[in-house]
This record gives sequence, structure tokens and C-alpha cells, in this order.
Amino acid sequence: MYKISAFSKLSRVSVKTLRYYDELGMLKPIAVDEASGYRYYSPEQLLTVQRILAYKELGLTLEQIMPLLTGQATPQLVLSTLERKRAELEQLIQEAMRQISEIDKRMQHIDEDDDMTEKNPAALQTIETQLVASIRDTIPRMNICLLLDELKRYVESYGQDPEETLMVLWHECGSEDEHADIEVAIRIKREITSSDRVKVGHLPRLTKAATLVHHCDPYANTCSATHELASWMSANGYRPADREPIREVYLTTDKNMYGKSRKAMLVIPVEKV
Repeated sequence: MYKISAFSKLSRVSVKTLRYYDELGMLKPIAVDEASGYRYYSPEQLLTVQRILAYKELGLTLEQIMPLLTGQATPQLVLSTLERKRAELEQLIQEAMRQISEIDKRMQHIDEDDDMTEKNPAALQTIETQLVASIRDTIPRMNICLLLDELKRYVESYGQDPEETLMVLWHECGSEDEHADIEVAIRIKREITSSDRVKVGHLPRLTKAATLVHHCDPYANTCSATHELASWMSANGYRPADREPIREVYLTTDKNMYGKSRKAMLVIPVEKV
């Protein structure tokens, strides 16, 4: 017989683990000295340890292993246990592959974001009409996220994708400490029911709009893109058309956003001076 310390060295299993196996009833000592409390193990019990370790290498839990160590264990029991473990591992692999795919998409999106921002200078565009759901309210700038979240939850309740293109329409910007007249909108693929808060309809077509793709912090009081686009408009003989609000179209979804800013397209309806 071996004392637990010697058996630990032979089996390459820690004393703490052997004691735990004893508590679980998986591997009880062949004898315990009543006076000293020392645990003693037999050489034959090394086989039990090896069986436990072999099953653990397959990913089985101790709870799954215990029934396989008894004399009542049958080939059918072992087979069903391994089949369940195999199915569990396949599910984990599928989930891991899904996560890898999402990681690849986000990595590609980051690269595309950088390329698009660099390759898209200020330009004049026609913006076609779009079906959207929207909420308009007079709120502090910091509450934009609450308005967007309310809108996303609403469209999702009607089976629409909450990760569709989001927009902020600045009817009145206000200063950092003031409330702003803001309308948030999300593109939808079909008509849904309006409510007291949420309106469903088409944003008007903009025949002429000055646009600039940039990285936007919607909570900032100033935006360099606005000044850059204003300079471009002035140099090209355009001025803002007062009949339509400035739009900020988010090109980066919430889940792909990192840091404080996101890729967006500033859209200012214009007319010739």
C-alpha cells in the first residue's frame, strides 16, 4: 500500500485532487489509519486513476465519469455517454465556427470602414426616398441613444431588423447644454403600424445633397465634418436648403461600433447660391 503522498507521485495526480476524488466516492482509499487519518492506496488503484484521466481527456465531467467506473457499467452506457459528449462537442464547434465567422466579418468591416472614409471625399448626390420608422423629440444630445434604443425595440417587435441603417435628422441642433429638436429614423423593409411615438413613412427624396463620409461622435457639440462640408459647399456655389433637416446616416451598426465614434455619412440638402 502507498500513502497518499507516494500514490500522488505515482499517479501524477495532486494530493488535493485525490482527496476530492475520495469525497465524491470516485476513488476511495483502500484503507484509512484511524489514529493518524492517513489514506492508503493499492497499486491496482492506479488503473482507476488512469481511466479517470483518460475520460477527462475526452472532455467528460467527473459526474459523467463516475458511472463508468463501477462494475455495473455496460458497453451501452459507455457508448451513450460518449455519443452525448460527441453531440455536445459538435455543438460547441458549430458555435465556435459561428463566432469565427462573425469575427471575420467585423475585421473585414473595420478594413472597409477605413477604406471608405479615405476614398469618399465630399460630393453632390441624389438621395432616394426611403421607408423608415421614426421618433421625433426635443431632448438633450446625450439622450439620443435612448431614443434610438426605443425605436429599435419598436421595429423589432414588428419583425424588422433592429440592425438596419439608423439615421439622425437634426431639425434644430441646439448647444451642448440645450435640448435639440431631433428625429431618429431606421430603415424598414415593409410598412408597419405607427403609434403615438413612432411614425412610419417615407423620407423625402433629396435631389441635391452635399455628402461626406466621416467618423462621427453624435454626442459631440462640434463636428469637423460639418465645417469641412460647409467649406466644400461654399467653394462649389451651394448653400443649405432650409426646407429639409441635416441628416446623419450611420454606416456602422451598433454591434460593429468601437470607441466613441462610428462611420457615418453627413447629408446636407443644398441649393445653388
